[in-house]
Amino acid sequence: MLNPAAPPGHQRTWLDPGPGRKDGMKKDLKDDRLIYLIITAQHRLRMHIRDELAAAGVKITLVQAGILFLLMEETGRAMSELGRLLSLDNSSITGLIDRLEKSGFVQRKTNPNDRRISLVHITPQGTGEVNQAKTVIARINEEIKADFSDAEVEAFKKILNSFLTRFRKE
Repeated sequence: MLNPAAPPGHQRTWLDPGPGRKDGMKKDLKDDRLIYLIITAQHRLRMHIRDELAAAGVKITLVQAGILFLLMEETGRAMSELGRLLSLDNSSITGLIDRLEKSGFVQRKTNPNDRRISLVHITPQGTGEVNQAKTVIARINEEIKADFSDAEVEAFKKILNSFLTRFRKE
């Protein structure tokens, strides 16, 4: 239980909106449809991020932003490495890189050590675009944490991280 002040018999969880929340969720959540709730929450969050990025004039998608974030950390990554880090298959990462390159956000260069491998580099235009996206994403990250205590946010992060380790494909 995350809230020891909850009435007896009432299990407050990180999903419980708590008093005063007007998000349409029931106050007594004994709903064990975890997969449904996770998938629905993810979908709503992705749509919200998409809409907020567009409203801010950002031209990239969330997944494209993920690629650019990785390239800001270390430019000149192989497409296979980007795909592995983002859990995307080769055809998906190729299409995403194609679109980013066409928009001028990345540039492919042949690996000097292995001509079969293309290394992806972020361009100055890509850096500008991802910095704009970063501002929007940081604001939404704060929205997610609003109305929750630090302890509840930490518990939520622990649950999400457990998914990443429990369901990791090697």
